[in-house]
Amino acid sequence: MKKSEAEKIYQKRLEKHHDELRWLYMELYDNSSMFAELCNHMERFYAERNGDLKTSDAEREHRPDWYRQNDMLGMMFYVDNFAENMKGVEARLDYLEQCNVNYIHLMPFLETPKGRSDGGYAVSDFRKVQENLGSMEDLEELTAACRKKGIHVCMDFVMNHTSEDHEWAKKARQGDGEYMSRYFFFDNDYLPSLYEKTVPQVFPTTAPGNFTWLPDAGHYVMTTFYPYQWDLNYKNPRVFNEMMYNFLYLANKGIDIIRIDAVPYIWKELNTPCRNLRQVHTIVRMMRMIGEIVCPGILLLGEVVMEPEKVAPYFGTVEKAECNMLYNVTTMATTWHTVATRDVRLLKRQLDIVNALPKDYVFLNYLRCHDDIGWGLDYDTLRAEGMEERSHKQYLNDYFQGYAGGSNSRGELYNADPVTGDARFCGTTASMCGIEKAGVEGKEDAMEEAIQLDVMLHAYMFMQSGIPVLYSGDEIGQVNDYTYKENPDKAADSRYIHRGKMNWELAEHITDADTVEGKMFGRLKRLGQIRKTEKVFVSGADAWTVETGQQSVLGLARAFGGETLLGLFNFSESGQTVRLHDMDGVYTDLVSGENIDLTEVTIPAYGFYYLKVDCLSR
Repeated sequence: MKKSEAEKIYQKRLEKHHDELRWLYMELYDNSSMFAELCNHMERFYAERNGDLKTSDAEREHRPDWYRQNDMLGMMFYVDNFAENMKGVEARLDYLEQCNVNYIHLMPFLETPKGRSDGGYAVSDFRKVQENLGSMEDLEELTAACRKKGIHVCMDFVMNHTSEDHEWAKKARQGDGEYMSRYFFFDNDYLPSLYEKTVPQVFPTTAPGNFTWLPDAGHYVMTTFYPYQWDLNYKNPRVFNEMMYNFLYLANKGIDIIRIDAVPYIWKELNTPCRNLRQVHTIVRMMRMIGEIVCPGILLLGEVVMEPEKVAPYFGTVEKAECNMLYNVTTMATTWHTVATRDVRLLKRQLDIVNALPKDYVFLNYLRCHDDIGWGLDYDTLRAEGMEERSHKQYLNDYFQGYAGGSNSRGELYNADPVTGDARFCGTTASMCGIEKAGVEGKEDAMEEAIQLDVMLHAYMFMQSGIPVLYSGDEIGQVNDYTYKENPDKAADSRYIHRGKMNWELAEHITDADTVEGKMFGRLKRLGQIRKTEKVFVSGADAWTVETGQQSVLGLARAFGGETLLGLFNFSESGQTVRLHDMDGVYTDLVSGENIDLTEVTIPAYGFYYLKVDCLSR
């Protein structure tokens, strides 16, 4: 591309957003010189963006719905656990293609201090890859190789805080006022005590309070998450500018999707909860515009761990967009509630809420991720059904530990609070479905049932609107890894139970249909192929729940382009008969190929159907 053409493209993008960007920046900071510096750096990062990335930007600008298609399937993993390092991941791209995966989320890989990293979320250098994982050059080579295969790469961008080992933090600790102003420093406990009155604690048992006293510095510093993660002060325009430069630097390494970690927390204000403040939306909106000016091929993925009504504002509006995608966290938690209760009513209500949101909202759907499961359910609804919050959370944690409700699950609690009785849960999808227990006990029937539950949950997850994301190892039914207890840097954090290394020896069995790995891989691969083939799986399809008349059977329907798909999912360990007399037509199950009569259909234990028909009345 000729330089003059590139300059014209950049100026056109800048003109589109300049006035709003300047207005928002000045509203927040009232500093024209810092805004001018930001614009100069944006132009520099655009000039440094390589030709392949600029070509990709142009293609995606002309097809802005590229990520809303039915062929999107994600997988998330830690680089070292999956393939040792960046080069190892590059060597495994053919395997990812076999999984039908075309979107990989590389869990935090930037430099962090050993033993004080919170799984990589305490970044000490935003421009350096952890040495054991490779280098920035290796990252660029990996993203280039992914681009050739049509695989999109996502990474975490930790905006809320830095590690205490970051160069800014080191200078702040030494008393340098300029760098102290990039964090929240207080020389006495008066203001910290006022903050504590209104700011909830994230980890009340393992990291109580929102401030840490630094004896060597003689100051308190705000640490919302852990004492070694110092909250950044976005009231300082220098912080915003420098973090945007880091954002653009990483985008220029070939990253397609930037996951903004802990986005609701990034603005702090006294006498507030320091969550979801309006300034957060201003910052995300500016970040979206900066991306659309410099690198419009990238997407912003917001981590907002809240119910859909509170999550939705982070999409922004059609005129003033913020995040491109958000996580569907509450549905994930409600799904496991449904497994434990065999009652789909709350899940149906949850999906009705999500399906009522605008079609251009794209959610990432998942059964398990790197984190624990917090039981953030709709307790007002559950209370009306006779379930109190504390006792129900206790039941769920007991169930998934294998102690109650006829459970076959295995796992461990995280951050258990003996005062409130609250706790979160950790475990892999396979272990929560009973594959671990069945394997230990050597019971073939129990194993078949556990595999069926696992596959059914994935089939249901694939039916939700948005992009389904697997956690590495789920495709082969990988179970809990208890060896984390032998590592002193991990032993205190039970989340490592489901962050085990990918077992490549087991993965060699994926073509053997007589093995657990072969059964899981083959069935999930078939579901992925169906999803890629059927247009009803596009994110913008019409979607709704269907009343089945059975408390343990969930009905989901999707319609697009004159075609309709009805999904029936049995959350019970016994067969269930459904009668849908008002639905006419011949239905074909896309998995088995058999014709199904909906006037009376029996769904096996933990079974499901993908039923396709030309027209379905609602």
